[in-house]
Amino acid sequence: MKPRRKRSKRARTIRLWKKTEAFKAVPYLRSIIGSLREHWLEVLTAERQIDLATQLKKPVKRQQLLEQEKQGDELHRAREKFNDALDELNRLDVFLLEPVRGLALMPFRKQDDLAWYIVDQFAPSGLIGWRKNDDPIEECRPLELLDDAAVGQPA
Repeated sequence: MKPRRKRSKRARTIRLWKKTEAFKAVPYLRSIIGSLREHWLEVLTAERQIDLATQLKKPVKRQQLLEQEKQGDELHRAREKFNDALDELNRLDVFLLEPVRGLALMPFRKQDDLAWYIVDQFAPSGLIGWRKNDDPIEECRPLELLDDAAVGQPA
């Protein structure tokens, strides 16, 4: 098991993505987000199997104990894989929004404000829109509404 890094209480500067960089990163991000989705579904499946096993009120036998231990190990492995993939995504300063739907957020600068590109694992282009930092989380504005000058791109 990997030791967890101690988190610093200092503020961390995050990378702000440019539109062209974001589009170029989509194939790599899709692979990471796809792995995150798979690992998250494995975690949910393992948790569900453990829940179902604990609901049975039969006398516990040796075989059941071994099965419970195996399920606990599977859950631990799935969580480790998920956390490793999440660390990889976060090192890129991309943040997971919804693992099952395959959604993530990439920060960028819109004038003097923080905004987020929305990455969708299943969308043909990968980037489906953007939102301002203070928008509701479900907000998704069309990319066409971004003028390139507003996001630090040459016209």
